[in-house]
Amino acid sequence: MYWVRDSLADTSGHGAAPAWIYTLLFAVVLAFLTLVPVTAIAQQGVAPSSIESPSPTGGAVPGDVLGTSSDSDYWRAVRGGVEGIVSIPDKNAATLVQSEGEAWRSFRNGPMSLYLSWALLGTIVLLGIFYAIRGRIKIAHGRAGQTITRFQAVERFGHWMLASSFIVLALTGLNILYGRYTLKYVIGNEAFAFVTQVGKYLHNYLAFAFMAGLVMIFVMWVRHNFPDKTDIKWALQGGGIFSSKLHPPAKKFNAGQKVIFWLTILGGVSLSLSGWQLLFPYTTTFFADTFDKVNLVFGTALPTDLTYLQEQQLATLWHSIMSVFMICVIMAHIYIGSVGMEGAFDAMGSGEVDLNWAKEHHSLWVEEHLADIHDRKGDKPAPQPAE
Repeated sequence: MYWVRDSLADTSGHGAAPAWIYTLLFAVVLAFLTLVPVTAIAQQGVAPSSIESPSPTGGAVPGDVLGTSSDSDYWRAVRGGVEGIVSIPDKNAATLVQSEGEAWRSFRNGPMSLYLSWALLGTIVLLGIFYAIRGRIKIAHGRAGQTITRFQAVERFGHWMLASSFIVLALTGLNILYGRYTLKYVIGNEAFAFVTQVGKYLHNYLAFAFMAGLVMIFVMWVRHNFPDKTDIKWALQGGGIFSSKLHPPAKKFNAGQKVIFWLTILGGVSLSLSGWQLLFPYTTTFFADTFDKVNLVFGTALPTDLTYLQEQQLATLWHSIMSVFMICVIMAHIYIGSVGMEGAFDAMGSGEVDLNWAKEHHSLWVEEHLADIHDRKGDKPAPQPAE
């Protein structure tokens, strides 16, 4: 600072400049030397720490907000659906961004809904074509006037509990999937909202009746539905459905009925598990557990680290697909048990079927239950020939 003092000396010989002038100049210079570099650094968007301690990787993100990690890397991780930890009951909040939701919505409202509607329509068309060509399957020898007990009351109760609950579940489920595109424009917004709300409660609570009926028919009929050698002949002859000849011999259930039984049991269990996951969300990991077992058996690489939200998304898709599959199966079952075959409905109606019908469709079973034959005229057991 000597040059400043000398320059401010009084050249006229009146003495040096006052001390306060030196102090002011010193403060101005100090402020200039401090503020100018800081201002320049701020304008360039670089923090002072980055100047003093350069990044060991050879460069930092502009602003050095996240050190050596870019914003794009951070949000890419977020969009990957990484699940955090939350203390609130809503487990969904643990995932900040869940990109699979967009893919789920596009698939559910796009290809899945379209292909499932084709399956429903195709089943109805095929049944209509079959009826037009084959017509109703008649009792070849006409009614005998005698009946045989086909199903007891408890069997019919289990069947109708399962069937009636399934029909309501099917209708309310189809409304959830397609109602906004069809029914809403027929009955209006307010009526559609009311029907959908009531249907939601029916769907949720009747699901338990469906599960109970599923357990009942499994316990009662599983021993009759294991495959045996008689099923091979029945299948080779097409069950006699495509001809007017007598049907091949069968026991209480023929091969076709056994297929329906196992599809109902397996499909019903699958529906029940996925439905349970939807009724009680974020509490189960059915898909991750299933994928883990599949990987062990088949050596596949299915994902097992699914989040709760991913579990729910898979459950909704699988529940819809299996529901429509089961609807198609049951539509074929309803057709053959009603308009498709004469005398078939009596089995689950009164439990008594015509003796000629029973002989034509379940001859081996009739031979085992001759004591259950009744003469409908006198409502007494029909006399049986001596052995």
